[in-house]
Amino acid sequence: MTHKHLLAALLAMSIQCTGMAATDTAPQAAAAPPVAAATSQPAAAPVIPTVQADKLTLDNGGTIKVSGKAAPGKAVFLEVWSTKKGRTSFFDAKKDEKTGQTPYKLYKTGELNVMYRIYLPKDKQEMLNKFKADGAGWSYSKALKETGADVAYKTPAKIAIEAFQTSLMASMYGSNGEPLPALDDQEKKRRSMQLVKARFRKVDKLLIAGVDVQPDGSYSAEIKIPPGSPPAQYMVAAVTGKDERSEAAVIENTIAFPVMYFENAGTSINILWPFLLTLAVTTFGVLMGAGGGFILNPLLLTLWPLPHTVVAGTAMPTVLFSQASGVYNYNKIRFISWKLGVTLGLAMLGGAFIGPKLTELVSLDQFKFIFGWVLIVLSALMFWQTTPGYLAKNKKEQAILNEFKRRAEEAAKGKREAQTQPAH
Repeated sequence: MTHKHLLAALLAMSIQCTGMAATDTAPQAAAAPPVAAATSQPAAAPVIPTVQADKLTLDNGGTIKVSGKAAPGKAVFLEVWSTKKGRTSFFDAKKDEKTGQTPYKLYKTGELNVMYRIYLPKDKQEMLNKFKADGAGWSYSKALKETGADVAYKTPAKIAIEAFQTSLMASMYGSNGEPLPALDDQEKKRRSMQLVKARFRKVDKLLIAGVDVQPDGSYSAEIKIPPGSPPAQYMVAAVTGKDERSEAAVIENTIAFPVMYFENAGTSINILWPFLLTLAVTTFGVLMGAGGGFILNPLLLTLWPLPHTVVAGTAMPTVLFSQASGVYNYNKIRFISWKLGVTLGLAMLGGAFIGPKLTELVSLDQFKFIFGWVLIVLSALMFWQTTPGYLAKNKKEQAILNEFKRRAEEAAKGKREAQTQPAH
Protein backbone atom coordinates (compact mmCIF):
# COMPACT_ATOMS: atom_id res chain seq x y z
CA MET A 1 0.00 0.00 0.00
CA THR A 2 1.37 3.39 -0.97
CA HIS A 3 1.63 6.36 1.32
CA LYS A 4 -1.24 8.06 -0.47
CA HIS A 5 -3.57 5.11 0.11
CA LEU A 6 -2.60 4.97 3.83
CA LEU A 7 -3.35 8.65 4.42
CA ALA A 8 -6.70 8.34 2.69
CA ALA A 9 -7.69 5.40 4.91
CA LEU A 10 -6.76 7.27 8.08
CA LEU A 11 -8.75 10.34 6.99
CA ALA A 12 -11.83 8.20 6.34
CA MET A 13 -11.65 6.57 9.77
CA SER A 14 -11.32 9.99 11.44
CA ILE A 15 -14.43 11.32 9.69
CA GLN A 16 -16.44 8.20 10.67
CA CYS A 17 -15.48 8.49 14.35
CA THR A 18 -16.39 12.20 14.44
CA GLY A 19 -19.81 11.46 12.96
CA MET A 20 -20.48 8.71 15.54
CA ALA A 21 -19.56 11.05 18.41
CA ALA A 22 -21.87 13.74 17.09
CA THR A 23 -24.65 11.16 16.70
CA ASP A 24 -24.23 9.97 20.36
CA THR A 25 -24.21 13.44 21.94
CA ALA A 26 -27.06 14.94 19.97
CA PRO A 27 -29.83 12.97 21.69
CA GLN A 28 -28.33 13.78 25.13
CA ALA A 29 -28.37 17.46 24.32
CA ALA A 30 -31.92 17.16 23.09
CA ALA A 31 -32.92 15.28 26.24
CA ALA A 32 -31.45 17.85 28.62
CA PRO A 33 -34.26 19.81 30.27
CA PRO A 34 -34.35 23.54 29.67
CA VAL A 35 -32.96 25.66 32.54
CA ALA A 36 -35.62 28.06 33.78
CA ALA A 37 -34.53 31.59 34.54
CA ALA A 38 -34.41 32.31 38.31
CA THR A 39 -37.31 34.57 39.40
CA SER A 40 -38.16 36.05 42.87
CA GLN A 41 -41.76 36.67 44.02
CA PRO A 42 -42.28 40.14 45.63
CA ALA A 43 -43.23 40.09 49.35
CA ALA A 44 -46.93 40.60 50.02
CA ALA A 45 -47.73 44.15 51.16
CA PRO A 46 -49.00 44.39 54.77
CA VAL A 47 -52.75 44.87 55.17
CA ILE A 48 -53.29 48.17 56.97
CA PRO A 49 -56.35 48.11 59.27
CA THR A 50 -58.99 50.82 59.14
CA VAL A 51 -60.72 52.63 62.00
CA GLN A 52 -63.71 54.93 62.26
CA ALA A 53 -65.67 56.40 65.22
CA ASP A 54 -69.41 57.01 65.50
CA LYS A 55 -68.89 60.51 66.95
CA LEU A 56 -66.19 63.16 66.75
CA THR A 57 -67.03 65.32 69.81
CA LEU A 58 -67.67 64.63 73.51
CA ASP A 59 -68.89 66.80 76.39
CA ASN A 60 -66.92 65.95 79.55
CA GLY A 61 -66.30 62.37 78.48
CA GLY A 62 -68.57 59.71 77.07
CA THR A 63 -68.58 56.46 75.07
CA ILE A 64 -67.28 56.15 71.51
CA LYS A 65 -68.19 53.21 69.29
CA VAL A 66 -65.25 52.29 67.09
CA SER A 67 -65.26 49.85 64.17
CA GLY A 68 -63.07 48.90 61.21
CA LYS A 69 -61.57 46.14 59.08
CA ALA A 70 -58.29 44.25 59.38
CA ALA A 71 -56.72 41.19 57.75
CA PRO A 72 -58.70 38.01 58.60
CA GLY A 73 -57.23 36.03 61.47
CA LYS A 74 -55.28 38.98 62.90
CA ALA A 75 -55.60 40.19 66.50
CA VAL A 76 -56.69 43.84 66.58
CA PHE A 77 -55.39 46.27 69.21
CA LEU A 78 -56.56 49.86 69.69
CA GLU A 79 -54.10 52.42 71.06
CA VAL A 80 -55.95 55.36 72.66
CA TRP A 81 -54.24 58.51 73.92
CA SER A 82 -54.87 62.20 74.57
CA THR A 83 -52.88 65.04 73.10
CA LYS A 84 -52.81 66.74 76.51
CA LYS A 85 -49.61 65.94 78.40
CA GLY A 86 -48.50 66.15 82.02
CA ARG A 87 -45.68 65.57 84.51
CA THR A 88 -44.84 62.16 85.98
CA SER A 89 -41.89 60.76 87.90
CA PHE A 90 -40.67 57.30 88.84
CA PHE A 91 -38.11 56.52 91.55
CA ASP A 92 -36.25 53.27 90.95
CA ALA A 93 -35.32 51.93 94.39
CA LYS A 94 -35.69 48.22 93.59
CA LYS A 95 -32.60 46.15 94.34
CA ASP A 96 -30.92 44.71 91.26
CA GLU A 97 -31.02 40.89 91.47
CA LYS A 98 -27.75 40.51 89.54
CA THR A 99 -25.59 43.09 91.33
CA GLY A 100 -27.46 43.20 94.66
CA GLN A 101 -27.28 47.01 94.60
CA THR A 102 -30.11 49.55 94.80
CA PRO A 103 -29.95 52.02 91.88
CA TYR A 104 -31.63 55.07 93.49
CA LYS A 105 -32.42 56.62 90.11
CA LEU A 106 -35.10 59.20 89.45
CA TYR A 107 -36.85 59.39 86.07
CA LYS A 108 -39.00 62.41 85.17
CA THR A 109 -40.99 63.58 82.18
CA GLY A 110 -43.35 66.40 81.36
CA GLU A 111 -44.59 64.82 78.15
CA LEU A 112 -46.62 61.80 79.26
CA ASN A 113 -50.13 61.66 77.83
CA VAL A 114 -52.57 62.29 80.68
CA MET A 115 -54.86 59.60 79.27
CA TYR A 116 -53.41 56.44 77.70
CA ARG A 117 -54.65 52.87 77.31
CA ILE A 118 -54.67 49.93 74.92
CA TYR A 119 -57.77 47.92 74.04
CA LEU A 120 -57.17 44.20 73.40
CA PRO A 121 -59.27 41.41 71.83
CA LYS A 122 -61.87 40.09 74.26
CA ASP A 123 -60.24 36.66 74.39
CA LYS A 124 -57.30 38.24 76.30
CA GLN A 125 -59.43 38.82 79.41
CA GLU A 126 -58.16 35.75 81.28
CA MET A 127 -54.57 36.88 80.80
CA LEU A 128 -55.42 40.31 82.20
CA ASN A 129 -57.11 38.69 85.21
CA LYS A 130 -53.84 36.95 85.99
CA PHE A 131 -51.99 40.28 86.12
CA LYS A 132 -54.76 41.83 88.24
CA ALA A 133 -54.23 39.04 90.74
CA ASP A 134 -50.59 40.14 91.11
CA GLY A 135 -51.79 43.32 92.81
CA ALA A 136 -49.57 46.41 92.91
CA GLY A 137 -46.55 44.35 91.86
CA TRP A 138 -47.87 43.53 88.38
CA SER A 139 -45.50 44.10 85.47
CA TYR A 140 -46.72 46.37 82.67
CA SER A 141 -43.98 45.34 80.24
CA LYS A 142 -44.68 41.66 80.86
CA ALA A 143 -48.42 42.18 80.35
CA LEU A 144 -47.79 43.94 77.03
CA LYS A 145 -45.53 41.16 75.82
CA GLU A 146 -47.68 38.20 76.87
CA THR A 147 -50.92 39.66 75.49
CA GLY A 148 -49.27 40.79 72.24
CA ALA A 149 -50.21 44.41 72.93
CA ASP A 150 -46.58 45.47 72.71
CA VAL A 151 -47.07 45.96 68.95
CA ALA A 152 -49.50 48.79 69.79
CA TYR A 153 -47.31 50.46 72.44
CA LYS A 154 -45.87 53.38 70.49
CA THR A 155 -46.91 56.85 71.66
CA PRO A 156 -45.34 56.92 75.17
CA ALA A 157 -42.13 55.31 73.88
CA LYS A 158 -41.26 58.59 72.14
CA ILE A 159 -41.48 60.93 75.15
CA ALA A 160 -38.45 62.80 76.47
CA ILE A 161 -37.23 61.42 79.83
CA GLU A 162 -34.76 62.96 82.27
CA ALA A 163 -32.71 60.58 84.42
CA PHE A 164 -30.91 61.43 87.67
CA GLN A 165 -28.68 59.53 90.09
CA THR A 166 -30.24 60.68 93.34
CA SER A 167 -30.05 60.05 97.08
CA LEU A 168 -31.95 60.90 100.24
CA MET A 169 -29.42 63.62 101.12
CA ALA A 170 -29.77 65.21 97.69
CA SER A 171 -33.53 65.39 98.16
CA MET A 172 -33.12 67.09 101.52
CA TYR A 173 -31.43 70.10 99.99
CA GLY A 174 -33.82 70.28 97.03
CA SER A 175 -31.75 68.56 94.33
CA ASN A 176 -32.84 65.90 91.84
CA GLY A 177 -29.31 64.49 91.93
CA GLU A 178 -26.65 64.10 89.27
CA PRO A 179 -28.01 64.10 85.68
CA LEU A 180 -27.40 60.83 83.85
CA PRO A 181 -26.56 60.48 80.13
CA ALA A 182 -29.43 60.56 77.64
CA LEU A 183 -31.27 57.25 77.33
CA ASP A 184 -31.08 55.24 74.12
CA ASP A 185 -34.31 54.26 72.34
CA GLN A 186 -34.54 50.82 73.96
CA GLU A 187 -33.92 52.13 77.47
CA LYS A 188 -36.28 55.04 76.87
CA LYS A 189 -39.07 52.64 75.91
CA ARG A 190 -38.43 50.53 79.02
CA ARG A 191 -38.44 53.53 81.35
CA SER A 192 -41.50 55.00 79.65
CA MET A 193 -43.42 51.84 80.61
CA GLN A 194 -42.42 52.38 84.26
CA LEU A 195 -43.57 56.00 84.09
CA VAL A 196 -46.88 54.97 82.51
CA LYS A 197 -47.49 52.42 85.26
CA ALA A 198 -46.48 54.94 87.95
CA ARG A 199 -49.06 57.37 86.53
CA PHE A 200 -52.03 55.02 86.02
CA ARG A 201 -51.09 52.17 88.42
CA LYS A 202 -53.94 49.71 87.76
CA VAL A 203 -54.27 47.05 85.06
CA ASP A 204 -57.79 48.06 84.02
CA LYS A 205 -56.72 51.67 83.55
CA LEU A 206 -54.10 50.68 80.99
CA LEU A 207 -55.25 47.43 79.36
CA ILE A 208 -58.88 46.62 78.51
CA ALA A 209 -60.08 43.47 76.72
CA GLY A 210 -62.87 45.10 74.74
CA VAL A 211 -62.28 44.52 71.01
CA ASP A 212 -64.75 42.13 69.33
CA VAL A 213 -62.93 40.64 66.30
CA GLN A 214 -64.86 38.65 63.66
CA PRO A 215 -63.39 35.85 61.45
CA ASP A 216 -63.56 38.10 58.36
CA GLY A 217 -61.34 40.70 60.04
CA SER A 218 -64.05 43.21 60.94
CA TYR A 219 -63.99 44.45 64.53
CA SER A 220 -65.82 46.78 66.91
CA ALA A 221 -65.24 48.21 70.40
CA GLU A 222 -66.66 50.72 72.86
CA ILE A 223 -64.09 53.21 74.13
CA LYS A 224 -64.97 55.07 77.30
CA ILE A 225 -63.52 58.50 77.99
CA PRO A 226 -64.34 58.96 81.70
CA PRO A 227 -65.85 62.17 83.10
CA GLY A 228 -63.10 64.43 84.37
CA SER A 229 -60.86 63.68 81.41
CA PRO A 230 -58.98 66.77 80.20
CA PRO A 231 -60.28 68.89 77.34
CA ALA A 232 -58.18 67.69 74.43
CA GLN A 233 -58.11 65.63 71.27
CA TYR A 234 -58.28 61.87 71.81
CA MET A 235 -56.63 59.67 69.19
CA VAL A 236 -57.59 56.07 68.35
CA ALA A 237 -55.34 53.93 66.13
CA ALA A 238 -55.92 50.28 65.11
CA VAL A 239 -52.84 48.03 65.13
CA THR A 240 -52.41 44.43 63.94
CA GLY A 241 -48.62 44.25 63.59
CA LYS A 242 -45.37 46.17 63.73
CA ASP A 243 -45.92 47.82 60.34
CA GLU A 244 -49.70 47.43 60.27
CA ARG A 245 -51.13 50.56 61.87
CA SER A 246 -54.06 52.72 60.80
CA GLU A 247 -54.28 56.48 60.67
CA ALA A 248 -55.68 57.70 63.99
CA ALA A 249 -59.31 58.72 64.36
CA VAL A 250 -59.62 62.06 66.23
CA ILE A 251 -62.27 62.82 68.88
CA GLU A 252 -62.54 66.22 70.59
CA ASN A 253 -63.50 66.39 74.29
CA THR A 254 -64.74 69.68 75.80
CA ILE A 255 -65.72 70.82 79.31
CA ALA A 256 -67.64 73.79 80.77
CA PHE A 257 -67.81 75.51 84.19
CA PRO A 258 -68.09 74.42 86.99
CA VAL A 259 -65.88 71.63 85.62
CA MET A 260 -62.29 72.90 85.48
CA TYR A 261 -59.10 71.32 84.16
CA PHE A 262 -55.95 71.30 86.33
CA GLU A 263 -52.78 71.07 84.24
CA ASN A 264 -50.34 69.64 86.79
CA ALA A 265 -52.90 67.08 88.01
CA GLY A 266 -53.91 66.03 84.48
CA THR A 267 -57.61 65.81 85.32
CA SER A 268 -60.84 67.83 85.33
CA ILE A 269 -63.00 68.28 88.44
CA ASN A 270 -66.34 69.89 89.27
CA ILE A 271 -64.88 72.61 91.47
CA LEU A 272 -68.00 73.00 93.63
CA TRP A 273 -67.52 69.65 95.42
CA PRO A 274 -63.92 70.29 96.59
CA PHE A 275 -65.06 73.78 97.70
CA LEU A 276 -67.82 72.41 99.94
CA LEU A 277 -65.57 69.63 101.26
CA THR A 278 -62.78 72.08 102.14
CA LEU A 279 -65.26 74.39 103.88
CA ALA A 280 -66.36 71.57 106.19
CA VAL A 281 -62.83 70.22 106.76
CA THR A 282 -61.35 73.64 107.55
CA THR A 283 -64.10 74.42 110.06
CA PHE A 284 -63.30 71.21 111.89
CA GLY A 285 -59.51 71.58 111.45
CA VAL A 286 -59.32 75.10 112.92
CA LEU A 287 -61.44 73.88 115.83
CA MET A 288 -58.60 71.43 116.55
CA GLY A 289 -55.86 74.03 116.12
CA ALA A 290 -54.82 72.82 112.65
CA GLY A 291 -55.36 74.01 109.11
CA GLY A 292 -57.23 70.87 108.09
CA GLY A 293 -54.64 69.73 105.55
CA PHE A 294 -54.08 66.40 107.31
CA ILE A 295 -57.79 65.67 106.90
CA LEU A 296 -58.07 67.10 103.40
CA ASN A 297 -55.20 65.06 101.92
CA PRO A 298 -56.67 61.54 102.25
CA LEU A 299 -60.13 62.77 101.22
CA LEU A 300 -58.83 64.35 98.01
CA LEU A 301 -56.87 61.19 97.17
CA THR A 302 -59.92 59.00 97.75
CA LEU A 303 -62.61 61.06 96.05
CA TRP A 304 -60.79 62.36 92.95
CA PRO A 305 -58.13 60.96 90.57
CA LEU A 306 -55.37 63.29 91.73
CA PRO A 307 -51.64 62.39 91.98
CA HIS A 308 -50.45 62.27 95.59
CA THR A 309 -47.66 64.76 94.81
CA VAL A 310 -50.21 67.31 93.57
CA VAL A 311 -52.51 66.70 96.56
CA ALA A 312 -49.66 67.22 99.02
CA GLY A 313 -48.58 70.42 97.26
CA THR A 314 -52.09 71.81 96.81
CA ALA A 315 -52.99 71.36 100.47
CA MET A 316 -50.13 73.66 101.52
CA PRO A 317 -51.45 77.00 100.18
CA THR A 318 -54.98 76.15 101.28
CA VAL A 319 -53.71 75.93 104.85
CA LEU A 320 -52.41 79.50 104.60
CA PHE A 321 -55.95 80.87 104.36
CA SER A 322 -57.32 78.90 107.28
CA GLN A 323 -54.20 79.38 109.42
CA ALA A 324 -54.12 83.13 108.88
CA SER A 325 -57.69 83.63 110.07
CA GLY A 326 -57.15 81.07 112.83
CA VAL A 327 -54.03 82.85 114.12
CA TYR A 328 -55.88 86.16 114.19
CA ASN A 329 -58.82 84.82 116.16
CA TYR A 330 -56.76 82.70 118.58
CA ASN A 331 -54.42 85.62 119.25
CA LYS A 332 -57.41 87.83 119.94
CA ILE A 333 -58.54 85.59 122.80
CA ARG A 334 -54.90 85.07 123.97
CA PHE A 335 -54.68 81.37 123.19
CA ILE A 336 -51.26 81.53 121.46
CA SER A 337 -47.87 80.90 123.09
CA TRP A 338 -45.64 82.80 120.66
CA LYS A 339 -42.37 81.41 122.05
CA LEU A 340 -43.48 77.84 121.46
CA GLY A 341 -45.16 78.78 118.18
CA VAL A 342 -42.01 80.35 116.69
CA THR A 343 -39.91 77.37 117.78
CA LEU A 344 -42.29 74.94 116.14
CA GLY A 345 -42.48 77.19 113.07
CA LEU A 346 -38.73 76.99 112.50
CA ALA A 347 -38.90 73.20 112.60
CA MET A 348 -41.83 73.28 110.17
CA LEU A 349 -39.81 75.48 107.83
CA GLY A 350 -37.13 72.80 107.55
CA GLY A 351 -39.66 70.02 107.13
CA ALA A 352 -41.53 71.98 104.45
CA PHE A 353 -38.27 72.27 102.48
CA ILE A 354 -37.53 68.53 102.63
CA GLY A 355 -41.05 67.19 102.20
CA PRO A 356 -41.80 68.25 98.60
CA LYS A 357 -38.73 66.42 97.27
CA LEU A 358 -39.50 63.28 99.24
CA THR A 359 -42.97 63.06 97.66
CA GLU A 360 -41.28 62.33 94.31
CA LEU A 361 -39.39 59.41 95.83
CA VAL A 362 -42.39 57.53 97.23
CA SER A 363 -45.19 55.78 95.39
CA LEU A 364 -48.87 56.42 96.01
CA ASP A 365 -49.18 53.17 98.00
CA GLN A 366 -46.22 54.12 100.20
CA PHE A 367 -47.66 57.62 100.70
CA LYS A 368 -51.03 56.22 101.76
CA PHE A 369 -49.41 53.64 104.06
CA ILE A 370 -47.26 56.21 105.90
CA PHE A 371 -49.99 58.85 106.05
CA GLY A 372 -52.55 56.30 107.21
CA TRP A 373 -50.41 55.12 110.10
CA VAL A 374 -49.68 58.70 111.18
CA LEU A 375 -53.41 59.42 111.31
CA ILE A 376 -54.13 56.20 113.20
CA VAL A 377 -51.50 56.99 115.85
CA LEU A 378 -52.68 60.59 116.23
CA SER A 379 -56.31 59.51 116.42
CA ALA A 380 -55.51 56.92 119.09
CA LEU A 381 -53.60 59.48 121.17
CA MET A 382 -56.35 62.07 120.94
CA PHE A 383 -59.04 59.52 121.79
CA TRP A 384 -57.03 58.31 124.77
CA GLN A 385 -56.68 61.87 126.06
CA THR A 386 -60.46 62.32 126.08
CA THR A 387 -61.24 59.25 128.19
CA PRO A 388 -62.57 59.89 131.71
CA GLY A 389 -59.68 58.00 133.30
CA TYR A 390 -57.05 60.16 131.61
CA LEU A 391 -58.86 63.41 132.44
CA ALA A 392 -59.27 62.40 136.05
CA LYS A 393 -55.52 61.76 136.39
CA ASN A 394 -54.51 64.91 134.59
CA LYS A 395 -56.00 67.72 136.70
CA LYS A 396 -53.67 70.26 135.16
CA GLU A 397 -54.92 69.67 131.62
CA GLN A 398 -58.48 69.86 132.88
CA ALA A 399 -57.72 73.21 134.52
CA ILE A 400 -56.27 74.48 131.22
CA LEU A 401 -59.40 73.41 129.37
CA ASN A 402 -61.56 75.22 131.92
CA GLU A 403 -59.38 78.33 131.56
CA PHE A 404 -59.80 78.22 127.77
CA LYS A 405 -63.53 77.94 128.22
CA ARG A 406 -63.60 80.88 130.66
CA ARG A 407 -61.57 83.13 128.34
CA ALA A 408 -63.73 82.26 125.37
CA GLU A 409 -66.88 83.13 127.37
CA GLU A 410 -65.36 86.42 128.57
CA ALA A 411 -64.30 87.36 125.04
CA ALA A 412 -67.77 86.60 123.70
CA LYS A 413 -69.39 88.57 126.54
CA GLY A 414 -67.11 91.56 125.97
CA LYS A 415 -67.89 91.52 122.26
CA ARG A 416 -71.65 91.51 122.96
CA GLU A 417 -71.34 94.39 125.43
CA ALA A 418 -69.30 96.43 122.95
CA GLN A 419 -71.97 95.92 120.32
CA THR A 420 -74.82 96.93 122.68
CA GLN A 421 -73.17 100.14 124.00
CA PRO A 422 -74.49 103.27 122.26
CA ALA A 423 -72.06 105.19 120.12
CA HIS A 424 -71.00 108.67 121.51
